[in-house]
Amino acid sequence: MNVLFFLTPKSEITYVFDDYKISKVMDVLDSRGYTAVPVIDRQGHYKGTVTEGDLLRVMRDKRDLNYGCIEEMTIGSVPRKRDVKPVLGNANMEDLIKISLEQNFVPVVDDNNVFIGIITRRDIIHVCYAKVKKEL
Repeated sequence: MNVLFFLTPKSEITYVFDDYKISKVMDVLDSRGYTAVPVIDRQGHYKGTVTEGDLLRVMRDKRDLNYGCIEEMTIGSVPRKRDVKPVLGNANMEDLIKISLEQNFVPVVDDNNVFIGIITRRDIIHVCYAKVKKEL
């Protein structure tokens, strides 16, 4: 089964650029109700996924941090606790299922590491459920 069939394309999802300020990313997460968002550079290359937890750790670890600092720091400089690995568009369903056990969505890139979209855990579970239901 081709995983691209389940892809939500980049044009339909929320992502942030690695040069966005932390405050802007916080606003994006809050306004969308997300806990994580993909990060790309201006050339479209996938750089990782930043989570609310990553932002909270920055605030905790930088005791002298104030809102002015948040206005200056870019999201690309935020250390991430977990490296959310993307998959290529030709990944198999087994790989997607394994990855989705650990994260809410799986970033998908092309052969040049250009971000093309995500596959959500919900979509993966839906496929698995339909397959099980069909076999019953």
